[in-house]
Amino acid sequence: MAKPKIGLTLGSGAARGWSHIGVIRELETMGIKPDIVTGSSVGAVVGAAYAAGKLDAFADWVLKLDRIGVIRLLDAKLTGGGFVQGKALLAAFEKQIGNPLIEELAIPFGCVATELGSGREIWLREGRVLDAARASMALPGIFAPLKQDGQYLFDGGLVNPVPVSLTRAMGADIVIAVNLNGDLVGYDFFERGDMPEQAGETTGKALTLKKENDSKDASKVVSWAGELKDRVGGKLGEYAASLRKEKTSEPGLFDVVIGAVDIMQDRITRARMAGEPPDVHITPRLRHVGVMDFDRAADAMREGQAATRRESGDLEALKRALDRVPKA
Repeated sequence: MAKPKIGLTLGSGAARGWSHIGVIRELETMGIKPDIVTGSSVGAVVGAAYAAGKLDAFADWVLKLDRIGVIRLLDAKLTGGGFVQGKALLAAFEKQIGNPLIEELAIPFGCVATELGSGREIWLREGRVLDAARASMALPGIFAPLKQDGQYLFDGGLVNPVPVSLTRAMGADIVIAVNLNGDLVGYDFFERGDMPEQAGETTGKALTLKKENDSKDASKVVSWAGELKDRVGGKLGEYAASLRKEKTSEPGLFDVVIGAVDIMQDRITRARMAGEPPDVHITPRLRHVGVMDFDRAADAMREGQAATRRESGDLEALKRALDRVPKA
């Protein structure tokens, strides 16, 4: 009797996707190792690092990111279909995990993208892994779409935020899905900065978002935003304020775009997962982490671990069932 294959599906969610690293580490602590990994958007990036056997190096890198480090990765340009071109980001990813062929990865891997124009869901199963991840994470209006084989591809989260269907199509008998969108809709947008820490324990205190070097960071952000505003002609005051974690009286451009995407992905996720339910559903509580808070990896990872522990009953039952399967 063949041992059932475990598939891990990592959902979309921009900076909240660093919680996937915590999920994977907690699964490994429980003795659960996926046989197949799939992802959408940031889930494709983390999934690629894991499938390439480079998750630890990748995690070390994201933990060192600060706000200025994030800004340096934003190669902003008005042309090209997005605010961020993605070349600097991909170069940083390649330095950490390389860029092997998907077909050569240690763990079978696939990710989802959306074709511009037709809206078709595209499953990426071959070629360079970072090209696939880059296409899957191209958030509309922020990251430029990727042209591949005559197609313009962008964020897979627009059609399949948690691609359980792809995981099963790749041969998974049991699917563990990580949904980053389940805790985002249904609250005042400006509550995000005041949410209590969600690292498995509720402290009842507002998040402390300031760092020791915030004053230096803020001045650099303002300087950078002014220069970039001149270059691309965009209104970036709201974005600079969001990087300084200040509140404004009305939503800015990024707030509106990301808030709309959050709502859309929440609705799509609910519909897709109702028809394609996973066997174990892990939902980190991440509304306190903004979509561009890539400098908050430690918070997101801790919550990924905590969310996985919250599903420990189902996961332990799964492991016991697998242990009872006779070895071939």
